[in-house]
Amino acid sequence: MVEILKAGLYDSIQDLGRLGYQQFGVPISGTMDHYSRQLANAILGNQEDTAVLEFTLIAPRLKFHSTTAICITGMESQAKINEKPIENNTYVIVRKNDIVSFGTRKLGCRGYLAVLGGFQSEKIMQSRSFYKSITEQQRLKTGDFINLLQIPIPIKRSNAVLKTPKAHFESVRIEVFKGIEFEMLGPDHQNKIFTTEFTVSKDSNRMAYQLDERCENSLEPIITSPVLPGTVQLTPSGQLMVLMRDCQTTGGYPRILQLSEMAINRLSQRIPGQIVQFELLKV
Repeated sequence: MVEILKAGLYDSIQDLGRLGYQQFGVPISGTMDHYSRQLANAILGNQEDTAVLEFTLIAPRLKFHSTTAICITGMESQAKINEKPIENNTYVIVRKNDIVSFGTRKLGCRGYLAVLGGFQSEKIMQSRSFYKSITEQQRLKTGDFINLLQIPIPIKRSNAVLKTPKAHFESVRIEVFKGIEFEMLGPDHQNKIFTTEFTVSKDSNRMAYQLDERCENSLEPIITSPVLPGTVQLTPSGQLMVLMRDCQTTGGYPRILQLSEMAINRLSQRIPGQIVQFELLKV
């Protein structure tokens, strides 16, 4: 087992998410940054959709009650085992009673800790992802224990350290496609969407990233229609909302843009106050 000695700002167990249940109003959820989850699992030799621990801005302090292997990806905040620094994006063995801790955040917003075989939280609708009203817990708290599989550590393993491209954490450009209601905007308004530098709001979370700058909005609300992670809605106040992994399954605001999958991953690593700018992808 793994014990949460001190919880971070927002820690949860996440995997690929609940695919195929949106018609019942069930959010997809899953890791905010799928790229980082896939990378951690690949380094350990896990299936890419194996459940990992996701933490935001402030990382937890953990005690391992059994020997296993881990990999930390995403947010950089000097990870340590028993106060000895370890690298992100590498295969690391932790032994019984080892303490994993983190320092001050240096880069990124969300980090991921994967273990050999994955975290064994309750599986509901084919997913272990935490979500309020579906799973018993919404987030991990101090004193919680998470079960692990007892898997022998492979004798042969890679010791290479991979580097995540800095653009994944620092790129201002967010690639998008035109949304279903995009053409309802006038030419000047369309141009402004792609020339404005938007600021990530402090009110951003796993449900949606809100952007501080306002755009003129003369559009009428639409009939409640399907939305997905990455859908950009234009609210009546002119604020843009980028729906994220825990978003609702339908909405009544015009859907003017749709983020690419990699753009969702990168946006999830942006912190409040940072700048983003939309870049149109050609189909």
